[in-house]
Amino acid sequence: MKPTTSKASPWWTRNVHADRRPFLIGRNAIQAALRIFFAKNDFIEVDTATLQVSPGNEAHLHAFETEALTTDGKVLPLYLHTSPEFACKKLLAAGEERIACFAHVYRNRERGPLHHPEFTMLEWYRAGESYEALMADCAALLALAAETVGAKKFSFRGAETDPFLPPERISVAAAFERYAGIDLFASIGFDGSTDRDRLAADMRQAGIRVADDDVWADLFSRVLVEKVEPNLGFGRATILDEYPVSEAALARPSAGDHRVAERFELYACGVELANAFGELTNAKEQRRRFEIEMAEKQRVYGETYPLDEDFLQALAVMPEASGIALGFDRLVMLATGASRIDQVLWAPVAEYDA
Repeated sequence: MKPTTSKASPWWTRNVHADRRPFLIGRNAIQAALRIFFAKNDFIEVDTATLQVSPGNEAHLHAFETEALTTDGKVLPLYLHTSPEFACKKLLAAGEERIACFAHVYRNRERGPLHHPEFTMLEWYRAGESYEALMADCAALLALAAETVGAKKFSFRGAETDPFLPPERISVAAAFERYAGIDLFASIGFDGSTDRDRLAADMRQAGIRVADDDVWADLFSRVLVEKVEPNLGFGRATILDEYPVSEAALARPSAGDHRVAERFELYACGVELANAFGELTNAKEQRRRFEIEMAEKQRVYGETYPLDEDFLQALAVMPEASGIALGFDRLVMLATGASRIDQVLWAPVAEYDA
């Protein structure tokens, strides 16, 4: 006789819901408190369309694709957005100066304790302000989330963070040196160009795996994931700052050092919570970066996504600004002590057997 495997009860059964409900009530309280925070700081809450002509142009993000029918029956491909970023920046181009957005976003090939196909992204933007202002926002929101649910600490998988302490700020290069013993700038030229073989050699010396077909970005990501990120956000939150300009995404180069960009990520309990930029407003450079990303996506996955030409036009007239995307569900998890993201989602996406 074959052994039978028990299947977890659906989230909507009374006993499972009763276990999840305290986390969900905490979620509502935190969201309400954050809305008050933004309103008091002169932010306008905006609501963006989920369906977009481009879901975003990052090589390793996977979108859900659908189709729209025009009134005369023509088929137009559309995507569920992976972030409200393009729409928010169009609103900045339209003249809004401080905006915040709680958006449901969608990412395919993602499911686990910290990942879900549909989740809530909190994004906010400050026109005419530096990205250091976003760092102050992050510190304030961590403390506010904890205070709202009466938490004295954030916790996840045995790790703890004091959300009331000022975050540590460390550059990516300093973190590579501290946690991997690698001089990152040895493989980055003064013009931002990268030396794959030099980084590969340094990684081998540090005992980190290198594959023959790895490009520089693959190597950078492996060190970051295996050596750096597991050490961030313990005791207090960490702001990992000054990413190499080749990993800038939609961030502008740093005025003080063109090898790096005005990009930071926020970590607590080893969990990435947010990704922030001093926003790039050079449409020509942004197009170049998107094309590089899509070429990499084609190389790795055999597919690409279209560029949002409307976004690139808006970017050309968008004012200088700083913006950030924070995983709201992850923040709720850490503040309430939940161990999985589905515990803080009122109605998780169905999970089917293969």
